[in-house]
Amino acid sequence: MIDKQSPIPIYYQLEQYIKEKIEKGEWQPGEIIPSERELAEMYDISRMTVRQAVNNLVNDGYLIRRRGKGTFVAAQKIEQPLKGLTSFSEDMRARGMEPGTIVLSFETVPASEKLAEGLGVAEGDDLYEVRRLRLADGLPMALETLYIPVCLVPELTRDVVSGSVYEFIEKEKGLVIGSAVQTLEASVARQVEAEHLKMKEGAPVLLLERRTQLVDGRPLEVVKSVYRGDRYKFMIEMKRGGS
Repeated sequence: MIDKQSPIPIYYQLEQYIKEKIEKGEWQPGEIIPSERELAEMYDISRMTVRQAVNNLVNDGYLIRRRGKGTFVAAQKIEQPLKGLTSFSEDMRARGMEPGTIVLSFETVPASEKLAEGLGVAEGDDLYEVRRLRLADGLPMALETLYIPVCLVPELTRDVVSGSVYEFIEKEKGLVIGSAVQTLEASVARQVEAEHLKMKEGAPVLLLERRTQLVDGRPLEVVKSVYRGDRYKFMIEMKRGGS
């Protein structure tokens, strides 16, 4: 498996071998992998070389270290295509996973200048501010803060936001969601985010902000979400237009 005569670095060969075993399902999520010493002996290479390969796979989200226990195969990342407008609950169900929500807070707040501009209301108007922890099969995936004008959906309640807001908007209110603009950037988890998402402070996260509007052009929501970088990835499909 390791070709020491190859121009390809040995650490990279080992990295690809481990990655292949994970992607083929030979090593399952949660399964402990051989120790650095064992891998070094198995392939007659240095522990420093093994450590470099393992570190790269930890950074890429394929492996996870647990202090005092060893190195384990990480849970497979959920892939979210950045096309089409769906809710978190719809995304999880489409992947055969059970969505869940823990409502951390549900209150009414005055619109700041920035939120008022984004939601088409006057500064100081009432907005619902909802903080939710989004789960997939019981595992924390994202920490979400949602803003919706009270005047648009005065019937919104804590019980409603514990499920799918989009489903309530369309089925119960008869409003039709039209389009959204999203921004996505990389960041690291702050203390509060790390506590809710069950990860280390400073671990990689994905920040997503979505501004959604109805088909008639009325702004519906501004959502700011923090996704676990080790459990979620976004995919963009691009097509080259004709010249």
